[in-house]
Amino acid sequence: MTQYAPDSLPQSAETGGGVRSVKSAERTIAVLEHLSSAPKTCSLRELTTALGLPRASGYALLTTLVSTGWVETDGAGRYRLGIRALRAGMSYVERDDVVQRARPVMNELNDELGETVHLARLDGMEIVYLATNISRHSLAVVTRPGRRLPCWATGLGKAILAGRPWAEVDELLPEILEPRTVHTFTDRAALRAELEEIRRRGHAVDEQESTLGLRCFAVTLDFGPVPSEALSCSIPLVRLDPDREEAIVAALLRARARIIR
Repeated sequence: MTQYAPDSLPQSAETGGGVRSVKSAERTIAVLEHLSSAPKTCSLRELTTALGLPRASGYALLTTLVSTGWVETDGAGRYRLGIRALRAGMSYVERDDVVQRARPVMNELNDELGETVHLARLDGMEIVYLATNISRHSLAVVTRPGRRLPCWATGLGKAILAGRPWAEVDELLPEILEPRTVHTFTDRAALRAELEEIRRRGHAVDEQESTLGLRCFAVTLDFGPVPSEALSCSIPLVRLDPDREEAIVAALLRARARIIR
């Protein structure tokens, strides 16, 4: 996460439209975003160091967030997101127009294929899972709404990137493409060639680039000139053969047509 710089915006700075930024609000958002992306609970020192906050201000802010339910503490000085954050996130998903349009089709796609179906949206350089239908098989892919993954390391992300000009993609990506597995694209030229192939083929394939032993097929949901959402089906390699792959891609294309019509 980008470090919060307390002096990056002077008191007289304006964010646009003549409205001044509010430092306390910026700090609150920075804390919540850090906790949402942290792999485990955080101590006060870890939070203030990561965000560049004064220790006293950080403690006061965390105390307020704990008292209002946005942050929880384990009683041993470590913090995590609270239940109010969950409620806010669920409210976002429940009211999202794309989710509402896609959900019934995802249910039917899940019934038809019996495999895990995902809906995700691009947010910066990451994709955010908005909705998931879990496979009926015991060996299943489980990714919950709200999870974030690098866009270049997923079929969903690559499908979305393939619908955008390379100059825009290149600017969006970080300088270093960190791998999630040994199969993740880490070379820009190779990724660009992959996106060109996705445009030609009409769908993206994640070949164990995010999770070993897993292949993901994805298509964009084109609601405008620049795609932001994609639909996917993830399946363990042990259940795949060429006929099965063809059936999954065909089902995804039919589902996309129904969602965006």
